[in-house]
Amino acid sequence: MPQLLRSGLCLAAITSLGFAPAYAQQLEEVVISASRAEMRSFDAPAAVQRIDRQAIEGGGPQINLSESLVRAPGLTILERQNYAQDLQISIRGFGARSAFGVRGIRLLIDGIPATTPDGQGQSSSVSLTSTDRIEVLRGPLAQLYGNSSGGVIQAFTKDASKVPTVGYQYYLGSYGMHRADYQFSDTIDGYGLVADYGTFSTSGYRANSAAERNQFNGKLSFEPNAQTKVNVVFNRFDMPLAQDPLGLNSDDSTKNPTKAGTDATTYSVRKIVLQNQLGSSLKYDLGNDQSLSARAYYGTRDNTQFQTASSGSWVGLNRAYYGTGLQYNGRGQWQGTPLEWAAGYELDKSSERRKGGLSSSGEKKPNSLTRDEDNEAQNSDFFIQATAHVSDQISLVGGLRQSNVTFNSKDYIPATNTDKDGSGTANFIATSPVLGVTWHANDTLNIYANYGQGFESPTLAEMAYSVKNSVFVNTFNTDVKAANSKHYEIGAKWVPARNSRVDLALYQIDTNDEIVVLSSSFGRNSFQNAPSTSRTGWEVAATTQFSEHIAASISTSAIDAKYSQEFISNISNPATKKTIPSGSKIPGIPDTSTFAEIAWTSETVTPKTKTPLGTRVALEWQQAGRIFVDDLNNKAPPTEVRNVFNLSLSQRWAWNQGLVTAYGRINNLSDVRYIGSVIVNQAASQFYEPAMPQNWMLGLSLSMPLR
Repeated sequence: MPQLLRSGLCLAAITSLGFAPAYAQQLEEVVISASRAEMRSFDAPAAVQRIDRQAIEGGGPQINLSESLVRAPGLTILERQNYAQDLQISIRGFGARSAFGVRGIRLLIDGIPATTPDGQGQSSSVSLTSTDRIEVLRGPLAQLYGNSSGGVIQAFTKDASKVPTVGYQYYLGSYGMHRADYQFSDTIDGYGLVADYGTFSTSGYRANSAAERNQFNGKLSFEPNAQTKVNVVFNRFDMPLAQDPLGLNSDDSTKNPTKAGTDATTYSVRKIVLQNQLGSSLKYDLGNDQSLSARAYYGTRDNTQFQTASSGSWVGLNRAYYGTGLQYNGRGQWQGTPLEWAAGYELDKSSERRKGGLSSSGEKKPNSLTRDEDNEAQNSDFFIQATAHVSDQISLVGGLRQSNVTFNSKDYIPATNTDKDGSGTANFIATSPVLGVTWHANDTLNIYANYGQGFESPTLAEMAYSVKNSVFVNTFNTDVKAANSKHYEIGAKWVPARNSRVDLALYQIDTNDEIVVLSSSFGRNSFQNAPSTSRTGWEVAATTQFSEHIAASISTSAIDAKYSQEFISNISNPATKKTIPSGSKIPGIPDTSTFAEIAWTSETVTPKTKTPLGTRVALEWQQAGRIFVDDLNNKAPPTEVRNVFNLSLSQRWAWNQGLVTAYGRINNLSDVRYIGSVIVNQAASQFYEPAMPQNWMLGLSLSMPLR
């Protein structure tokens, strides 16, 4: 801790002198994640970053969250270039072990969960072309969002325009990348509509990595009376093709990074996804600074994936998921002390029919089912959170969440001596308290300290297999317990000068019963609990405007994540036991991570357009430190630290009443060859997913009012 603390304080001092995002964060930026109600991000008693629309547009073709969320410290998105497995996102080390999808992090879109009750989420559900802003919350207050809240990522769809407006975007780039988006927005008789449809395709950098996506996102907003606001959101995500190039071993990743992993092409390894979701939220103003909010949603997801396991296999699910929530917000006084509070209830449930079988040349074999079961996951949670302004300089925040998470699995495959009944149930109950204090030293400095407890249940997929007598069996693994964590955090938010800001956070996280791999073999994983882990780290985000034309930003973090006690693991062979010693680093977590940008702009804002017009040129630097690939602490080749530079360019013009913007990017300017992502504890030592070499992108955007 002392070394990390000294490094963080030193970096904060350096950034305060002027090196800090090209989109300078302003004091008046509003966030809701930290308090469940609107408040200035500067006053939020937590580590929370807001990524605005301008940063989302400037980050790239708006395909993946990784383009813009690199600006949030403490958040790592590894570049796997694998659309069959989704992004590999971790916050303060939570979520790093995920081989597919997002876990350990709560995803919310317009207040509706994109994370199932067991903690598994899909970042591809976010339609970036119609997203107005994204908030990233880390630390103790995130625990008030329930199961698997190592952090919270919230996306908010933009509001409708006042006049009918059409938009069009088109991008093309290296390795056959094509991206098109069509958008319409209008407000008619108080009804606001945003309709967005986007397409994406790529042939991929590596063999067997082509992908196609089509996505629609629509938002209808209206106010039936002066007290009520209603949003209705519909999202459709259609991915008819996402080939999986799999991982490579150390030698292949260095000598031939474009090749696919073993048998990826032979068995046509790929994923097919179709998801539809309809949700609605309502806010009712009760008067006297009190309001009531409600949400309800329903969705379906069909997922089929072809794998190499068992010389060709497939697994598929048909999921229906739904939920509801009710929240009360108030503001008042208690014995002369101003109070703000929120209390609510959330119920979410997912039910899915999961099947699996054998395949040949990437097609299902008839009458070859090896898996047929119903899986259910449900959470039923109550929460309360309050802030008391005990004086002009001191405020207290406290909260409590009571979570009840239930799993059920019903196996329809007849049990045999070698294939046991996979049915089972599990229930996890946890109370998550949070307590914090903020010292509002003056108008330009806030210092806060927080403590919280959280928990992370295993997912249904992590409970699917057990190891008995050194052999994998399909028994529902009820031996895996939920991980319980204690979070300690201190932070500061400082505005040393106009158009400059520094956010600093230091944290310690101690976890009991961390969920880790017990054994991995032929595409199957069984999980267990490690006795304890610790995560110690710091985060800095800083912004400044050097002059009218030059701005800079930096977002950097460091973490020491390790196992605090030794434990036994079978890792790649259920019959071979190995000791993971105390002090071993938790795999999949880079020990340092940095994004920095310096930008020159000629952009000016006119009263007519209210949007910056002109040229913007930015040089970006992305750094990632040492990363281990398994619990035995093997390292990713070829170096322990990577430095990548990107160049971005944009030019915006006014055209009649509309706007035209041209974009250009060159990523990996110096053509560095490096490992973008790792598959943690991969059984055949094919851990490595190479990142792309130098690549380019060109884009054009048009926004035009129709009157």
